[in-house]
Amino acid sequence: MSGQAALAPAPTAGQPEADIAAMMESLGRKARAAASVLATATTAAKNEALNASARSIRTHAPAILAANARDVEAARARGLNAALIERLVLNEARIEAMAKGLEEIALLPDPVGQVIAAWERPNGLAIERVRTPLGVIGVIYESRPNVTADAGALCLKAGNAAILRCGSESLQSSLAIMACLSEGLATAGLPEAAIQLVPTADRAAVGAMLRMTEWIDVIVPRGGKSLIERVTAESRVPLFKHLEGICHTYIHAKADAEMARRVTFNAKMRRPGICGATETLLIDRAVAARMLPPILDDLINAGCEIRGDAATQALDARVLPVSEADWDTEYLDAILSVRIVDGLEEAIAHIQRHSSQHTEAIITEDAAAAEAFVNRIDSAILLVNASTQFADGGEFGMGAEIGIATGKLHARGPVGVEQLTSFKYIVRGHGQCRP
Repeated sequence: MSGQAALAPAPTAGQPEADIAAMMESLGRKARAAASVLATATTAAKNEALNASARSIRTHAPAILAANARDVEAARARGLNAALIERLVLNEARIEAMAKGLEEIALLPDPVGQVIAAWERPNGLAIERVRTPLGVIGVIYESRPNVTADAGALCLKAGNAAILRCGSESLQSSLAIMACLSEGLATAGLPEAAIQLVPTADRAAVGAMLRMTEWIDVIVPRGGKSLIERVTAESRVPLFKHLEGICHTYIHAKADAEMARRVTFNAKMRRPGICGATETLLIDRAVAARMLPPILDDLINAGCEIRGDAATQALDARVLPVSEADWDTEYLDAILSVRIVDGLEEAIAHIQRHSSQHTEAIITEDAAAAEAFVNRIDSAILLVNASTQFADGGEFGMGAEIGIATGKLHARGPVGVEQLTSFKYIVRGHGQCRP
């Protein structure tokens, strides 16, 4: 295996700040140079790099799994909880999904150079609004090593260079994946610095990255609340903020009972540790006594802890009391807060107060209630009769995503290749002068 990962120094912490600064400066310079090449790289070259990287991931799957086993062993020794370890673990199926994700991104239309709009002025000037790369994108993420492949590939397809900073718990896995991406770039004749991984676990590298205004055009933070708060407070570089996923599922009085039961279980328990997992379940009082007990039974039997209001506790003795803080907590674990509400208005009011504006779902057969829900709640993703775990760029047909942007500027919802571009205006004339 060749490339950055093979050449990178062993992960260390507590390095002298000057050494960290110099290392990050070097990554930035290389990324900026690579970005100028990628801006005019052909679609064929970018796709070749992605497909070659996918082949390399499959070829080097044993090495990736071995690196991941070291990460998992260290995480368990550090006492990380089961949900975080679940996010960290790779297996053959997840590695294959990573490789397929790269191939799916290669199949996406190339956004660079796309004409978004075109018009002609009365004076004969022809104006086009054209997609263009952002430049250099810094991605700071935790736990999930597959983000290394997803983020690097999406940035590349959109013509951007990427500097990736993974969490310390996934560094060995990410280095092994990075080696495959480097191999793919080299195969396609693109600069290996087009995608770089910060090769240290030292947190000072994050601080340096947040100050690299000369080299990085935008930073995408993807992680827990503490990471987002730090990046928001310290960054001098513009951000696509991926805030915590306090996601809600609301079962309306006119919901289909079997659908509500099936969708709620999936929304919480398919993968409890992802940002699209439902953290709070709301259900109308009119149907709670009939619909809620089997839902609670399914969840509890699957190992989910339920924290509910007094009305929910009255339906099942195994339900623990909910606190006010629970409504504002992203568990990323097999824990669910449950509240019985008096109809659509109360459900909407609860979500408006406690949501992180990530993803919300309503289960109902009432079209008017569904329309009111999606029109009055201002979250990045709203679903009707579907699991919140569909909050994912791959499920949206974007190939993959860097994250779910919960802000309102430039990009919102899944951040895929189009969201990783800006635009410029090209104006063509034939000698016009402004009077």
